[in-house]
Amino acid sequence: MVSAMRPTFDEILAAKERIFPGVNVTPCSHSPVFSTMFGCEIYNKMEFLQESGSFKERGARNALMLLNEDQRKKGVVAASAGNHALALAFHGKQLGIPVRVVMPFIAPMVKQERCRHFGAKVELFGANIGEAKVKADEYVESEGLTYVHGFDGIDVIAGAGTLGLEILDQVPDVDAIVLPIGGAGLIAGLSLAVKTRKPSVEIIGVEPDHCASYQAAVEAGHPVLIKMDDTLGDGLAVPCVGANAFAIANQYVDQVVTVSEQDIAVAILRLIEIKKGVVEGAGAAPVAAMLAGKLEHLKGKKVVLVLCGGNIDPSVLGRVINYGLRCDWRLVRFRVEISDRPGGLEKLTHVIAEAKASIKQINHERTFSRPNFSRVTVNCVVETRNKSHADELIRHLEEEGMSCELY
Repeated sequence: MVSAMRPTFDEILAAKERIFPGVNVTPCSHSPVFSTMFGCEIYNKMEFLQESGSFKERGARNALMLLNEDQRKKGVVAASAGNHALALAFHGKQLGIPVRVVMPFIAPMVKQERCRHFGAKVELFGANIGEAKVKADEYVESEGLTYVHGFDGIDVIAGAGTLGLEILDQVPDVDAIVLPIGGAGLIAGLSLAVKTRKPSVEIIGVEPDHCASYQAAVEAGHPVLIKMDDTLGDGLAVPCVGANAFAIANQYVDQVVTVSEQDIAVAILRLIEIKKGVVEGAGAAPVAAMLAGKLEHLKGKKVVLVLCGGNIDPSVLGRVINYGLRCDWRLVRFRVEISDRPGGLEKLTHVIAEAKASIKQINHERTFSRPNFSRVTVNCVVETRNKSHADELIRHLEEEGMSCELY
């Protein structure tokens, strides 16, 4: 087995000097609402405000600036689900370095188009990053391009580590930092930087249930290839964590938890409502872990949640918001049987209005109803405040003789 390579703390310090001001210093703002909600002092590190929408700019710019003249002339290639590709494309354009990216078919269209907008050559190949990398490696051999690994390159890990230094500058007395894990490059660089400067800070990683490749590596003692399912956290959909990244993270990371797709969807919704920010599934993972009650031991502590990216496909965002409202019991769908005589529908809408619920959608189902021609089934979608309010509405309907079924 090839020994893992690791950046040094000095290389992270050098990366910090090298990449700025080409990379934004993003806000790390206190959130009174989240603090009350979670019972601790919450700060949000808003990396989704980078120009290309994610923390990946840190590692990408560092790697590009370390290329020699011949490498700069020929250009670089990478496999990425989107954010690393976007970061390379953006900074490649800034630095005059040609960029080619191979993206899996699952990559959100918004990320594909923005890469093209930044001038990168984009090719779609494979079902995940692992398969896309096979194609990218072909360009290394055939065209002499330099491969810039999105999460396991030493220069990329060092660049990611600058995020940890920035957090310590902004919240010097932080007790814990919660951040997502995909290929583990971010948590590797950040944990090395933070633990070197302040060993007492707890570093906690979050993975989707559908792609827990880091936990699989911890159990095996080394990176292993896992079978993934589709996840809202598409930026974390890495079937095998990086060997270099894992060697670092496994030394410094204190805890890793997983979150469900429902947790992620509700976290995206909460961030829109509370922080007025559009954050993608990967970026919302730390909030998802807090919402799911996975980190109760952090109560009373000062916690930074790393919101690492905001490049969610707009076509998916609407569905995610509605799904989050459904999970929150703020959109409820039910079928109810009412009289098909004049006044039957009026009675239904009156009961709903009395319960202070709002009708969003309603339609009659006659063809597939029971063969009682004096009654009709009505399908309703209504807006409620929460589960208690929804239960109250159903109870009122049934008290009025209207049999209801949630579905």
